[in-house]
Amino acid sequence: MLPAAAVFHFPWEINDGTVQEGESVRVFGRLVCYQPEESRATLSAQHASKDHHVVIHTPFVEPFNPIVGAQYIVLGETENVDGVGVMVRARVLNCVDGVNVALLQKAINEQRSFFREREHKQGDAAQPADAT
Repeated sequence: MLPAAAVFHFPWEINDGTVQEGESVRVFGRLVCYQPEESRATLSAQHASKDHHVVIHTPFVEPFNPIVGAQYIVLGETENVDGVGVMVRARVLNCVDGVNVALLQKAINEQRSFFREREHKQGDAAQPADAT
């Protein structure tokens, strides 16, 4: 059975408890560290003048050519790890260097707004009309 479709999450949402363990996620960030001996990478993104880091477990995507400082998009599942916190087990790790991060964030917010509006409309349609 395939895992559920992954939803884009911002790096600052991964560590704040918004995402539940085992949930499929898509996350982006700049590669700031890669530790091949531990199969672990760290992505970073800035939000509200603060750096937010996401730890990525990489054995399913190795070998890969890490480019420290490049932008990456990761598709994987979250896992709570002692001493690390929330870690994403990567199934896909793509270098997307050159992507406009501000535009990506805007697109994610627009997609979320669309899905909320669609769910609201479906909820309204599911309620029977009053027959008076």
